[in-house]
Amino acid sequence: MAVAAVALAAAAVATPLANSASAKPGKHLVDVQLLSFNDFHGNLEAPSGSGGRLVTGHHIDPATGKPVDDTVNVGGVEYLASHLAEARKGQDRSLTVAAGDLIGASPLLSAAFHDEPSIEALNQLGLDVTAVGNHEFDEGYKELQRIADGGCIDDGDGKDNQNSCAAHEYEGADFDILASNVIEDASGETILPSYAIKEVDGAKIGFIGMTLEATPDIVTAEGVKGLTFKDEVETANALVPVLKKKGVKAIVTLIHEGANLPKEKWTDPATGKVYDVNASYDYTCAGGGELVAGSPILPIAQNLDPEIDMVVTGHTHNPYVCDVPDPEGKSRMITSASSFGRLYTETNLKYNLKSRDIVRSSVKGSNMLVTRDVAKAQDQTKLINTYKELVEPIASRVLGTITTDVKRDQSPAGESALGDLIADAQLADQSTVHNGQTPVIAFMNPGGIRADLTAANSPYGEAVGDVTYDEAFTVQPFNNYLVSLTMTGQDVYDLLTQQVTGANATTHKILQVSEGFSYEISPSGPVEGSVKLDGQPIDKAASYRVVTNNFLQGGGDAFEAFTKGTDPYYGGLDIDAFANYLEAGSPYTPGTLDRITGTH
Repeated sequence: MAVAAVALAAAAVATPLANSASAKPGKHLVDVQLLSFNDFHGNLEAPSGSGGRLVTGHHIDPATGKPVDDTVNVGGVEYLASHLAEARKGQDRSLTVAAGDLIGASPLLSAAFHDEPSIEALNQLGLDVTAVGNHEFDEGYKELQRIADGGCIDDGDGKDNQNSCAAHEYEGADFDILASNVIEDASGETILPSYAIKEVDGAKIGFIGMTLEATPDIVTAEGVKGLTFKDEVETANALVPVLKKKGVKAIVTLIHEGANLPKEKWTDPATGKVYDVNASYDYTCAGGGELVAGSPILPIAQNLDPEIDMVVTGHTHNPYVCDVPDPEGKSRMITSASSFGRLYTETNLKYNLKSRDIVRSSVKGSNMLVTRDVAKAQDQTKLINTYKELVEPIASRVLGTITTDVKRDQSPAGESALGDLIADAQLADQSTVHNGQTPVIAFMNPGGIRADLTAANSPYGEAVGDVTYDEAFTVQPFNNYLVSLTMTGQDVYDLLTQQVTGANATTHKILQVSEGFSYEISPSGPVEGSVKLDGQPIDKAASYRVVTNNFLQGGGDAFEAFTKGTDPYYGGLDIDAFANYLEAGSPYTPGTLDRITGTH
């Protein structure tokens, strides 16, 4: 079915919101506030470590003479709800929107209950509409439809450490979840509504919501089975005339795709020396910043119909408020609010009640910190406490101990101590041994490692160095299955080349590898002859049994070489392999980062 036909057939949601004071007679321009965020990922509690901080500035470390980041602790839905409530005060016309990945890759507190707690929290904080993101498909589109509509899963009261409707009947999302470019192959229809129309006291705004077309490349094959993901520009542009026929001229696109940020230029006020530093949370193009050329959102934003007034983005977890001109060269704002509820974007604009359109020149946006110096939203605290009590028996189990922090920080070659640990755990897992074939190499995608493993105490009061199931799950929250398969030596070379070429040429993805496997990386791939197993160069014509997760095995992150593997065999969950390895190998001390050498 053509995109236009799909758009016309797609269900729409039109919702008049509660009226407030009407515009005065003769006053055609009225103020509208849009509050937006993205990539919440089920972070109900304030995220810890680097995931709970944002850069606010820079200073010179007197010990090293080098610039370091000034940071602030931010995030947590109790604080996000309070900040949003405060921002809405005095605003007669306010809408709260999001750009996907609100669930999936979530901490255990949400993931243990199929992310139902996160949806309930978002209901409470007043979300009006969101686009889907790639992680909304982690458990398949039928589960996403249940998340939207409500109902319970018959999951055996805790299968795979998950439990649906543990506190009460799950009633679904009070907000609209949009998926305009996701087509069910069997019916030819979108799996969820394509757009929503929101009216606040005479101001009518249409929202088109979608995820990135490349979602099948970054989600397990099972999660997107039976679906087609359409081109973002074609899909959105086809919906513009549909909305205009409904009398909607003010249009905002919510899209789960984003931009990359370069290093920010910072001048040391004492010396005048300029340094390349990490971008701060209030990164704006108006303030001299820029988006990385070739960022995936740019060709989309540049080609969206000029009738679309604003673009709210996500996916890259970056903070920015920038201008990307539309095809007619007219300014159009594009925003992103980092991730994990650490920021929200406040956009203020004028709406013309006569022309029924947004005054483009009036659109102003700022990223706002979700600081933790405000009172917590009590309804969110109550929700969190309910689920904390339910999850504690699982979360508090001590798996083992570590002697020091095990971090995701990568060496210049791309290896990390935590990546080594996870790859070793996968190699040691016996669930993937098949017909006497034991894997000899393990590969782990760096994007699947979501947090550092720290030796500090957790809320469950275990001793320093103890690792709980909750902490382990925070590191690996996807419940992926381990898969063993047979690859040739040439396949392995191709795999290592795909880390820095093709779709990964702009942002390199260096796979983490198990003990005994080593190689030297270069900007174009592995150095010829350097790829070794137990000190011996691998034979390109020989076959090797490898283990990875089902996301990578399906070609995720553009690692197509995995799809050439033969005789795949599915084992247990990756989190179980990680937990079992920690239990068997405590106390654990990270080793030297020498499996991957070179630079890329």
